[in-house]
Amino acid sequence: MNSSLFLIASYGAAVAATVAGFGSSALLIPVAFLFMDIKTAVFVVAVFHLFNNVFKIRLFWKSIDFKIFSLFGIPSILMAFSGAMLISLIPLDVVKIVLGVFLIVYAVYSFIKPKFGLKKSKPTAIMGGSLSGFLAGLIGLGGAIRGAFLTAFNLPKEIYVATSAMIAVVIDTTRIPTYLITKTVQDNSFYVLLPFLCVMAYFGVRTGKVLLQKINQDTFRRIVSIALFGVGVKILF
Repeated sequence: MNSSLFLIASYGAAVAATVAGFGSSALLIPVAFLFMDIKTAVFVVAVFHLFNNVFKIRLFWKSIDFKIFSLFGIPSILMAFSGAMLISLIPLDVVKIVLGVFLIVYAVYSFIKPKFGLKKSKPTAIMGGSLSGFLAGLIGLGGAIRGAFLTAFNLPKEIYVATSAMIAVVIDTTRIPTYLITKTVQDNSFYVLLPFLCVMAYFGVRTGKVLLQKINQDTFRRIVSIALFGVGVKILF
């Protein structure tokens, strides 16, 4: 029963993350905490997150902005490795509080003033990639901060989702092996869920793509703001 609930939740997370461009980890990690220890949850959800974004890339490949990807992706790889190495050393509660407050403040302001955004620049992309990579490696929650920085580039929704997914994949392929090397996983019995999570990710992305095609650009930006706010609240409470 617990496994079934977790898989259903993973499907819902995949749908929501495809529409918003991020959020599968933020939605699923709190559920995973109910069934497994924190470090194992971070690893299992990381694998699901990888499946989810690989399927998004497959569906949106032609929409990827490789210039923005390179600016975000290269620093995110280095910082994802650093975060994954430090997962057992830094007080996670402190990091989560800072991240949650930032997301809530940013989301509320950008929702009230839709034209507001971080400055569109290379430093913005590099900083966004670094922070999202580090937080993904450390607590498995880098997508929301990546979303906040990506909105500065005002990308069309399909390009936003595709580029975000490509950045997420390079982060995941960096942090997952690091978790294994550092023996982060404390309960190997949950490995049995991984093939089923792959299936849930596939169908969730397909459903999300259908919903995404029915949403206009302004509505999409507001959905991202609401999602950022929701993730911030979830992280804090």
